[in-house]
Amino acid sequence: MNAELVKVRFSLEQDEDGWPPATSEGVWAEPLGGDRYRISNTPWWVRGLSYDDVVEARADSDGILWATRKITFSGRLTVRVIPLREGPLAGSERAVLDAFTDLGVGGEIAGHGYRIVALDIPPDADFRAIVARLRAGQADGSWAYEEACVTDEWLAL
Repeated sequence: MNAELVKVRFSLEQDEDGWPPATSEGVWAEPLGGDRYRISNTPWWVRGLSYDDVVEARADSDGILWATRKITFSGRLTVRVIPLREGPLAGSERAVLDAFTDLGVGGEIAGHGYRIVALDIPPDADFRAIVARLRAGQADGSWAYEEACVTDEWLAL
């Protein structure tokens, strides 16, 4: 990690089932000056946020930076994928990432006991091919997925 990066925390609302499994998430961000920060990793739980988005954040009395709003959307998309243990990939997070590499999609494995992969989809990626692969993997039992930060263009596919 770049020494100039800081953690920006986001408050999370849990549903009645306790999802997401946390009440806040800290993501790495690059200070841009003032109260502005560019997100420098793919979030696992925050909805409506992607890599390279710019947010406003303010420090609380303990010095913790809390996001207050998103200022700029980067055009990158975030999709969370949960590999299913009983599926063809045997629950492998690495296999999920590998399944999208040829489409120019990267991402991060959550770790910490959570079996989840946050896919980082560039704005110039082939959305149609990615959606088709996500749907095929869900249909064959490889994974379940959730669209965390997508566009109307994506949703129209």
